[in-house]
Amino acid sequence: MNSLSSKNIYCFIAMIFFGCLLVSTSTYVNAKTDLSAREIVELVDDSRRQTTDSAFTRMSLTTCKYGISKGKLKCAKKARIKVVESAQVNTGNNNKDVKTIAIILEPANERGIGMLSFSYDDSDRDNETWIYLSALGKVKRMSTSSNDDEDTESASLFGTEITIEDQETGKLDDYIYEILGEGKFRGREVAIIESIPKPHRLKKSRYGKTRSWIDLERFITLKMQMFDKNKKPIKQLDAGKVEKINDIWMSRSLTFMNLVTQRLTNMNIEAINFNIKIDPSFLTQRALNDQAFREKYLLDLREQAK
Repeated sequence: MNSLSSKNIYCFIAMIFFGCLLVSTSTYVNAKTDLSAREIVELVDDSRRQTTDSAFTRMSLTTCKYGISKGKLKCAKKARIKVVESAQVNTGNNNKDVKTIAIILEPANERGIGMLSFSYDDSDRDNETWIYLSALGKVKRMSTSSNDDEDTESASLFGTEITIEDQETGKLDDYIYEILGEGKFRGREVAIIESIPKPHRLKKSRYGKTRSWIDLERFITLKMQMFDKNKKPIKQLDAGKVEKINDIWMSRSLTFMNLVTQRLTNMNIEAINFNIKIDPSFLTQRALNDQAFREKYLLDLREQAK
């Protein structure tokens, strides 16, 4: 095991089995909320959007091939670790669009590789993502969705098991929502909500449906299961280290488990600062391929975050 601790891994496998138990019994639990599935999802989206409002983040991304030994999940091979800094701002109508730039700091041979993403709330507007690869020396536009080939996925975040689609906010009108049941999960009152993409969305998505365990007090996702278009589970997300930072509830540890590739990625938020002044010029393609320009703004952000 490397920086993804055995404690976190073992807790994660426990959550897999416990989550399956909750699904099997959820239909026997009486509903406890007056909110509709759509209203709950809207509150979750609003909560998540708060974490991208003028924020500067430092995170580690730990990826490995996993295996199960004696009933326990563990990294079967040496993990790959990337340290990333990112800046996010909310913009557009009602601040529901999100602009994000993420730059790799470590390992040294990948330092400076960056990704720029524009996520739009409007269902009629496709999101945009660009990546700068130092080996090519140019910025490349990336696919933000999957086609109908089940063997392909939307572009991942720096080669991890986290896809661009996994990080998307907004576009709530692209789905039909249903509460499957309510109950206790990790000692929290939750609703299990199934989201099924509408036909126009299904053409772009890797997922045929998702199931989310939503904390009904803090309105954050504690767990998510993703299924392909044949209703086969292909990925699972587990959220941990839930904390209230600057009056915002958020998870500082997200583990994405790819059931197809048998690989997982843990995203650990090492530091996050809100109310940071982020110059709009930094959230442009120039910041990807102009090192001096990029470092100037990163130094300013680090200074503000002290």
